[in-house]
Amino acid sequence: MDVRPKDILTLKKQHPCGSNEMYVIRSGMDFRLRCMGCGREFMIPRNKIEKNIKKIKRENEQVD
Repeated sequence: MDVRPKDILTLKKQHPCGSNEMYVIRSGMDFRLRCMGCGREFMIPRNKIEKNIKKIKRENEQVD
């Protein structure tokens, strides 16, 4: 799956704050994400996040 920094991911599961949109700060073997609801930053392994992605938003384009 092609996930790049500055993408906004819509996930299947919600963050505890209630938001399900995450901003990608860094991608690689691990992702560094920022919650769009509360601003919390966290690291998560690629295999865990890829199966939970519902939609990827980029500037001027949308990828499903």
